[in-house]
Amino acid sequence: MRIAFLIAVLLLSASPSSARKKKKAAEPQDFSYYVLSLSWAPDFCANSNARSSAECAPGRKLGFVVHGLWPQGDTTRGPQNCGGSPVSQSIVQTMLNYFPTSSLIQHEWTTHGTCTGLRASEYFAMVRKARDSVQIPDQLKSPTQTQTLTPGQIEAAFAAANPSFPKEAFRTSCTAGALQDVRVCFNKDLSPRACSPSAGECNAQAIKVLPVR
Repeated sequence: MRIAFLIAVLLLSASPSSARKKKKAAEPQDFSYYVLSLSWAPDFCANSNARSSAECAPGRKLGFVVHGLWPQGDTTRGPQNCGGSPVSQSIVQTMLNYFPTSSLIQHEWTTHGTCTGLRASEYFAMVRKARDSVQIPDQLKSPTQTQTLTPGQIEAAFAAANPSFPKEAFRTSCTAGALQDVRVCFNKDLSPRACSPSAGECNAQAIKVLPVR
């Protein structure tokens, strides 16, 4: 009797209904489009709490780095923290060409990537494709002096450097009067699209773009 009971438990654990539950957990959550966040590393590294980060190590001279590719709603922020396993080290090593640190890679997968319905390899392939499609304006590649620009000037510079994108595909984010990141909006097939208000916008009259160091 005890052996028969154990066999029944094993059969139930491997039943189709259990498999369907696991598959359902990997399905995409409800979202409308993607936001590629390109963080301005000099602003991050100007924060005294961040200076110990590998992103801010002497000699790295980072400008824009990938912060993440976020599922986004048209009127709300997209879903977050949908569960999943850590990213493999082989993917991490590949993505260090785009993200500044391995911890950020793991964080972005846990917080945002797990909600896309994609496997980690598929999600990070989309991150690479999205980032590779965006050209950084010359004046913002490696500035050696602080620039003071309006959010509109920064967005216009990105639009001019990426003429195949709608002008409304670019949004700035700022903090404490300085550029924090530039956000680029994509449809789910990674074709460029206009951002919705939920992508955010810097409302400052002018902001500082700190130099690359």
